[in-house]
Amino acid sequence: MISNRFPVFLIALAVLFFLVYSSVFVVNEREQAIVVRFGEIQDVKREPGIYFKLPFGFMDADRVQFVEDRALRFDLDNIRVQVRGGAFYEVDAFVVYSIDDPRLFRETVSGDRESAESRLRTRLDAALRRVYGLRNFDSALSNERASMMQEVRSDLNAAGATLGLNIRDVRIRRTDLTQEVSQQTFQRMKAERLAEAELIRARGNEAGQRRRAIADRQVVEIVSEAQRDSEILRGQGDAERNRIFADAFQRDPAFFEFYRSMRAYVASMADNGTTMVLSPDSEFFRFFRSADGTATAPSNAPALANPAPAAPATPPATPAPAGQ
Repeated sequence: MISNRFPVFLIALAVLFFLVYSSVFVVNEREQAIVVRFGEIQDVKREPGIYFKLPFGFMDADRVQFVEDRALRFDLDNIRVQVRGGAFYEVDAFVVYSIDDPRLFRETVSGDRESAESRLRTRLDAALRRVYGLRNFDSALSNERASMMQEVRSDLNAAGATLGLNIRDVRIRRTDLTQEVSQQTFQRMKAERLAEAELIRARGNEAGQRRRAIADRQVVEIVSEAQRDSEILRGQGDAERNRIFADAFQRDPAFFEFYRSMRAYVASMADNGTTMVLSPDSEFFRFFRSADGTATAPSNAPALANPAPAAPATPPATPAPAGQ
């Protein structure tokens, strides 16, 4: 009898265990649980712990849907916005949000994060276009950037509230020029730099010409002063030389003539490759025709019409001075 009841007891224990297992669900600290019964929300469990529901989830009975209970993020990249000046720019942004109302989140998007983020992306795109369209491009690079993100966040808060979401933060990661505007900006910057370089180069040439003119003028002045001083010194030297020559000539004219002739012989007969064709009886060699070096007339000199009588062998007596 006992042996017949034991299998029944095991079956009953297994059924009980299965019922208990099907009725228990656990919520951890990163999740929230939505209990749905026949399509209607029965309860929302937001605190971590062990909870119970009706067993068996078939036939649309009690089912548990878990949603995140932490900060979530989604990115929006390469948004093409137009600023007040008419130029287009590319913007990257991201949104940090959390699910604060799981019941509303379930009712609006059936607890689907992708559907909720898709709606937020559309609203974020519109908010970015509106905020950038009211400002210049420089505003995104200045202290006004914080107020721009605050405005975008305010626009998203209303959309997030209808989905049961809380928009914690909105950040603009990048604000960059589009490819066309980047090329135009690069060309403009290049032209500005080239113009600046030409201006600097022109100023340098102007300064160089001015300094070269000053240097040339100083060179002319220095050379003129040097030439003037050299002419003065040369004149003084020539005057001193002439004075010395005159003094030497006055002291002994014959020796001076002999000395000048010897200098002329040295200068003309130097080994400089010059060939001179002269007669030995030339006047130039008159000092070579006597042993004592006195100047004599050439032997082929023309005879006088009335030659003078020959000089006496002995010099005439010196006349006595008057009064003796």
